[in-house]
Amino acid sequence: MENQHSHHEHEHGQHTAHDVNKDLPMSHKHEHTGHDHSAMDTGKHDHHKEHDSTGGHDEHAGHHTADFLKRFWLCLVITVPVLLLSHMIQQWIGMELTFPGDKYVLLTLSSFIYFYGGWPFLAGLVRELKFWNPGMMTLVAVAITTAYIYSVAVVFGLPGMDFFWELATLIDIMLMGHWLEMKSQMAASRALESLVELLPAVVHVERNGQVSDIPLKELQNNDVILIKPGEKVPADGLILEGSSDVNESMLTGESVPVKKAKDAKVIGGAVNGDGALKVQVTGAGNDSYLNKVIGMVQSAQRAKSNTQNLANKVAKWLTIVSISVGIVTFIVWLSAGRELSFALERMVTVMVTSCPHALGVAIPLVVATSTTLSAVHGLLIRNRTAFENARKLTTIIFDKTGTLTKGAHEVQQIIPLNDQFNADQILQYAAAVQQNSEHHIAHGIMRKLKNNNLELWKIADFQYMQGIGVTGIVNGKRVVAAGPNYFKQEKKDAPVIPAEVDQATDTVTFVLIDNVPVGIITLADAIRETAAEAIAALKKMNIKSFLLTGDNEQVAAAVAKKLNMDGYLANVLPHEKQNKVKEFQDKGEIVAMTGDGVNDAPALAQADVGIAIGSGTDVAAETADIILVNSDPGDVVQMITFGKATYRKMIQNLIWAVGYNVIAIPLAAGILYPHFMLSPAMGAVLMSISTIVVAINAKLLRVK
Repeated sequence: MENQHSHHEHEHGQHTAHDVNKDLPMSHKHEHTGHDHSAMDTGKHDHHKEHDSTGGHDEHAGHHTADFLKRFWLCLVITVPVLLLSHMIQQWIGMELTFPGDKYVLLTLSSFIYFYGGWPFLAGLVRELKFWNPGMMTLVAVAITTAYIYSVAVVFGLPGMDFFWELATLIDIMLMGHWLEMKSQMAASRALESLVELLPAVVHVERNGQVSDIPLKELQNNDVILIKPGEKVPADGLILEGSSDVNESMLTGESVPVKKAKDAKVIGGAVNGDGALKVQVTGAGNDSYLNKVIGMVQSAQRAKSNTQNLANKVAKWLTIVSISVGIVTFIVWLSAGRELSFALERMVTVMVTSCPHALGVAIPLVVATSTTLSAVHGLLIRNRTAFENARKLTTIIFDKTGTLTKGAHEVQQIIPLNDQFNADQILQYAAAVQQNSEHHIAHGIMRKLKNNNLELWKIADFQYMQGIGVTGIVNGKRVVAAGPNYFKQEKKDAPVIPAEVDQATDTVTFVLIDNVPVGIITLADAIRETAAEAIAALKKMNIKSFLLTGDNEQVAAAVAKKLNMDGYLANVLPHEKQNKVKEFQDKGEIVAMTGDGVNDAPALAQADVGIAIGSGTDVAAETADIILVNSDPGDVVQMITFGKATYRKMIQNLIWAVGYNVIAIPLAAGILYPHFMLSPAMGAVLMSISTIVVAINAKLLRVK
């Protein structure tokens, strides 16, 4: 483990946390513009990658989402007069609109649509051919270019009918399809910013006996720093003076704040409890644990698979077929002795008919529909391919704290030790004496009091006993709420803890009134109500579930047993979580990781599907592929079911879109001539019907 750790440090420790932050705007720019926005390119060149499958980089600078939308609206407006001036449309709607030079007006308007609206596709054609990877861009560019050149030739005397209105509508639909698809992919990763935000901007440093505030980036190893109660720990270090409960749950997943005293280590990003600490810095900037986590997130994100999208593969083959059939059609008709204009018209009809209006919107419409539906139902999809891959999952690893459990200590039992006070009174005395404490036990007791609608009594002479508990005067009585350490300090025997208390998982607080133990309150990190149902549902789907936690063996075993899980991994250090996911993947498992802490970020990035619980830290959400807003493990099951339904719709749409071409291309080529010949207009109508069918099918998608 050590070697690996230092490897990460060596490989990724080139920016301090703040250096990373400084560089973010530039990397952001790449993230937003560095995608191959070919219409179907929802492959897992995911939101973290800078290089696409073709090897292009920053390739759509200037063609980001807003740009596509602007081009779409402008071309749509100009399409109206193009339609009105087209003789084919005029025949259909039974009107006539002619004036001297109308065909040149039509040419001018169509030229604008071709060059302005078609520019992203023409640029995409050049890029795809440069990397010998023809796809949707090539197919669209070839279709619009063929239609445009042929139509220009018709305007200047070639016998035949122009294709301007098909050209205009084709470009409009393609721009709309691209915009829909890109909009659904827009959430670029902000994981590094979220990690950096865990650190304070200003640090209290003691130099030459004087304490001064300096910016975090000026902090160096061996500096002595002061950390006040409630502040974030700015860097890794060793405690020189003081003691406190330090909350490391964001970093280590340990559910209970950890008691830290002299010579103990603290981690940058943790939150100090109610004690003041003097710390010698051992890991500032590059050397910090947090920076290593940043490195792991980066490397896991970079290593994600770059699956090429199915529709893109279909488009690639359709391009080859379309161009080949078009050229063969032209040669065959010319060789058969037909005039040039007839052979040209057949070739262009093949090109236009085979252009995938339906294929262009088949996936983006399902994407847009499923993304919207998901959001309404509390599933935020950040990585499309991971979401679609949810149908293949074989194993789900759940982080315990905050995912399967609530991450907050809840009162489990209130046990009176004599007849003098009942459970409600014991709770009221404990809450009264705990009300000024920031300890997680105090928070749990206060929540219980509120839930039971009991009155909060006043307290006088409050005292915090470091590492032991709290005491004060309530209703004229001296009340103590403390752990077992209190009895050691007082050299008294602690009351016997009843057998029904599970000391492996429960935290025990004793309540004493006037030095007499009157009750026991037990608290534990409560399991979420929906967790058991979710695990049972996964079992029905033949998906294995494992618990992963930084907590001890006993706690892990108890939770895994209670939920009937397939196994557990306890005492897992944060930098080991990613390796645990890898171990499952190396056995051939398709793994989802569900978590909510910074410590889960590298594992979330490593997993085939990373699922963040919405109530967790921003960084977990920013590294994940899918975010469950409602922090409900049951949503994991819903996400998998919906992922399967979405994939089914995509395949159905692809079959429709491609099936249309299988029939239309031979007809366009004139295979049934002279009995039947598909006119360019009829080809365009069929294309439109195919598109409408695909759109309706996408809209039928539902979250069950």
